[in-house]
Amino acid sequence: MTTARITVDREFTIGSVPRRLFGSFVEHMGRCVYTGIYEPGHETADEKGFRRDVLELTKELGATVVRYPGGNFVSGYDWEDGVGPVDQRPRRLDGAWHTVETNAFGLHEFVDWSRLAGVEVMEAVNLGTRGVEAARELVEYANHPGGTALSDRRIANGAADPFDIKLWCLGNELDGPWQIGHKTATEYGRLATEAAKAMKFVDPTIELVAVGSSGRGMPTFGAWEHEVLTHAYDEVDYVSMHAYYQEHDGDATSFLATAVDMDAFIDEVVSTIDGVKAAGKHDKQVHISFDEWNVWYQTGLDTDDQPHNVSKGWVEHPRLIEDQYNVTDAVVVGTFLNSLLRHGDRVKIANQAQLVNVIAPIRSEQGGPAWRQTIFWPFARMAALAQGEILRTVVASDKIDTPKYGDADLVDVSSTWDEESGRLVFFLANRGLEEAADVELVLRGFAGGRVVRAELLAVPEGGDRFTANTEHAQDAVGLVPLAGVTVDDGRARLTLPALSWVVVELEVTAA
Repeated sequence: MTTARITVDREFTIGSVPRRLFGSFVEHMGRCVYTGIYEPGHETADEKGFRRDVLELTKELGATVVRYPGGNFVSGYDWEDGVGPVDQRPRRLDGAWHTVETNAFGLHEFVDWSRLAGVEVMEAVNLGTRGVEAARELVEYANHPGGTALSDRRIANGAADPFDIKLWCLGNELDGPWQIGHKTATEYGRLATEAAKAMKFVDPTIELVAVGSSGRGMPTFGAWEHEVLTHAYDEVDYVSMHAYYQEHDGDATSFLATAVDMDAFIDEVVSTIDGVKAAGKHDKQVHISFDEWNVWYQTGLDTDDQPHNVSKGWVEHPRLIEDQYNVTDAVVVGTFLNSLLRHGDRVKIANQAQLVNVIAPIRSEQGGPAWRQTIFWPFARMAALAQGEILRTVVASDKIDTPKYGDADLVDVSSTWDEESGRLVFFLANRGLEEAADVELVLRGFAGGRVVRAELLAVPEGGDRFTANTEHAQDAVGLVPLAGVTVDDGRARLTLPALSWVVVELEVTAA
């Protein structure tokens, strides 16, 4: 049996839980929009064509903010194509994903959907093929009350009240050669600065996210953030991060430890931000928007069964990277959420990519059902239960030896304390493939205690780490009660089965 000892203290906190940490992402990519959140004619569709079954799962997931409309898509997108009468909107070729975009769904539809879903809009502007003027005009169209050509156009298109979008992304992944309108750091830094100024001239209340590196492995990583922020620091509020991980060549132990890389990535970006702040003698603090993250199996993207292969021709909303997630993926996603929460003093926004069908926690079939993938569960529980203050966790754990990351803690954890409700919550993952782990939680500064909730997501009986939820076995993997959790004399004890994700919610008082 392996062991771990985890200590928290009520006085040692990281900061308040940022509610925008539980964000998602809707891009015009594959079937995320069409037959995902939007499918007129579906048996659950409302009068606007929104699938009610997907809406209900979105609410259950607990997403707080949703980034739209991309992603790579936005770097070739004219926002004007998605407003006005639907029958007059143009059909366009989308070069990012080699598909035909009908524009039947656009800004108005997304804002209407977001209000039904109860999520904040995070709107991205095109700084790939367009620039300052288009970005400025979109803010005026969306947020100005009326009395100008653009705001009156919004009103004529059916939205009398401003959309009041506060959160804006200044483009997407423009450090990447694959991006339409790819730029150097200097080119982007200057463009982002001028676009930001123009957008804030229209609405000074908005918050802006500058494009950071598309991944820690980018050859320009670090230098990109430094150069961009040297230009734009005073004009922006956040810099973005993107990261995707997958299991390579059967190396499950390294895959289970990939949050170690996420931790290092965040720490490095924090250091760069603070270096630019010091060098520029800036007073304000720029934070991080980790606005794309997930498990994504990027192998085989150009095989015959992938409809975005250019040999397939130009089609509407093809099936695209519809990864089927298993138990292992869900445990890894739980550790990513832990990493983000542990850095909640600097990571203020995060968006799991994407919401439906495309590497998503929710899947749907055209004309058919919608269901939860395995990765749905850690996200939904953390979004619901992480309240109040983030606690610092001190972990003394047995290790797993990984080929890629060296020794990593066998047990990964994050924790929150909400004084108002008296709830102390732990989110735990056992990265071990073979052995259970006996865990002791040392609760300093807390008195009393009873178990309110103890739930386990693990390999189901008769299954293995590759077990997944599908249309035909919609909840083969879900949360079940975890027995044997005890609380006594300032300590809680439990056993984590091998390869498991667990949430423990305790009711305690401050000592």
